[in-house]
Amino acid sequence: MDSLKNWMKDAANILFDDSKNDLRALPKTVRLQILLVLSFIWTTVFSLYVFSYTTFAFGWAGLYVAHVGLIFAVYMTFKQFHKAEERSSSVFETKNFDPFKIMVIVFVIVFIFVFSKGIEVLTSPNPSSYSIPYDGPSKSVFEKWLPFSKDK
Repeated sequence: MDSLKNWMKDAANILFDDSKNDLRALPKTVRLQILLVLSFIWTTVFSLYVFSYTTFAFGWAGLYVAHVGLIFAVYMTFKQFHKAEERSSSVFETKNFDPFKIMVIVFVIVFIFVFSKGIEVLTSPNPSSYSIPYDGPSKSVFEKWLPFSKDK
């Protein structure tokens, strides 16, 4: 397990660590440009392979925007983890148990649980498989209104 973690860290360092990257001699803007060009190339290849002529433009645009977003998100996440590792201070060391942070974590866990249950209900193969069968109302609208009318 530890070797997998080290492999993943080394793989991320190849792309995003300035001191270990093979492109470290280039300016950061050039490195970013190279990543964006590579994402452009791979998006085009994938889009040509997967999408039809009618959906190619929208599929390609969506994939390219997703690639650019993914590159920026991974880069920023990786940089934040490196900064946090440099000034490492665990909440258990500082004893800073903020109730707001705890409630946010609980909310996220509950939200994920509720969302996953909702998806499970929506994707169930037979949504009408409830234990109590429902055949409609026992009285019609007119039968329900009859006790309140003058014409009994």
